[in-house]
Amino acid sequence: MKEATLFSFLLYWGQEHLLALTAVALTLLLLYLYLIERKTEVKLSRKYRNSVYEAQSKIFLNATRHLIEGNKNLAIREFLNAVDLNRETIDTYFALGGLFRSNGEIDKAIGIHRSLFAREGINEETRLKALKELALDFDRGGFVEKALETYKDVLKINRDQEEVIRALCRIYEDIEDWDEAYKYRLLLSKVGHENQSETIAHILTQKARNLLSRGNIVAALEEMELAYRYAPCISAKMLKIKMMLILSKIEDAKIQLLEFIHEHPDYSFILFDFLEDPFRCSEHIKKDFARGLEVLKETFLSLDDKSIQGAKGLLPKILLLRQENKMQQAYELIQGPLKSTIPLSESLMVEYIKILLELNHKDEALELTKKLLSQLNKSTTKHFCGLCGFSSDTIFWRCPKCKEWESIQFRLKI
Repeated sequence: MKEATLFSFLLYWGQEHLLALTAVALTLLLLYLYLIERKTEVKLSRKYRNSVYEAQSKIFLNATRHLIEGNKNLAIREFLNAVDLNRETIDTYFALGGLFRSNGEIDKAIGIHRSLFAREGINEETRLKALKELALDFDRGGFVEKALETYKDVLKINRDQEEVIRALCRIYEDIEDWDEAYKYRLLLSKVGHENQSETIAHILTQKARNLLSRGNIVAALEEMELAYRYAPCISAKMLKIKMMLILSKIEDAKIQLLEFIHEHPDYSFILFDFLEDPFRCSEHIKKDFARGLEVLKETFLSLDDKSIQGAKGLLPKILLLRQENKMQQAYELIQGPLKSTIPLSESLMVEYIKILLELNHKDEALELTKKLLSQLNKSTTKHFCGLCGFSSDTIFWRCPKCKEWESIQFRLKI
């Protein structure tokens, strides 16, 4: 009786709430179908992603093979295919941008790296990498001002970027902005592991020379002394001799000259050209400087061969005498080595031929020229690859180093 009553109640309730029961049933059915479909979609999505990764792997392998073979255009085509396949792959864009840059297509590289930098949803490390690549694009393309600006933007984000600081040093040294070059060399000395003292000394010496050319002797002297504190480089030593002459310290200049010749005999032939570089000053200083320079020249010419390492130091003396138009003295100076068993260097023989021609000793000049040419043909003819620089005494039509054909260049040097 109770069961019949309960059944009747449920039947009555179901009739009264038929619409609600139907809605609940349909909802449960749709939920079940959704879950089944989602599970299938996940499987399909995973399968699709796997196929994408497999296709990308093949593309990257093909691109790598083309790069190894040296075919950049085909490699670029493969990377473009990878981008079409999956436009979310950041590394593909970086690889493509780098290839465009190395292939000389700077505008395309700039476009890619700019779009990467402005892209939403990337992390700061990736954005910094895009900015560095953009700076490299400007640098390679010769856009100096934009390269400098972009490199500096990188340092605003992260100052510990050694390769970026090196690039700034290189550019400022190329354009001879010595103030900025000095600033970034100091920064490089703090960030990098290599000692920058000698390079900084060279930069300060160049700053001093610029100041001297504009007539600012006091500031030039300060920069030269600062350069010495970093490292007594060769250019700083030559500038010190010049500053001693400008300050009329002739005896100090002579001491510096003798030390320089003893330490750097190979540079003695350019020393006097360096000293004679023009600079702005009063007429009084100019006259004193010229008088002191003549004293230094006489001191140098009076040095015995042992002081300037024999025949090695003879060439600078000959060049100086020729420059002073003292041909007879130069001719007499070279007679000693000619009578000895020590062979003259090719450069010294060339200078001697010039002296003979100036003194109208044409027959002797002709004989010496024939001797020089015979020596050059035997010993100093070199062939080299115009692409990679490989050199050889024998002719080659395919470079043994870079494997390119007909890249040989012929060279005859003294």
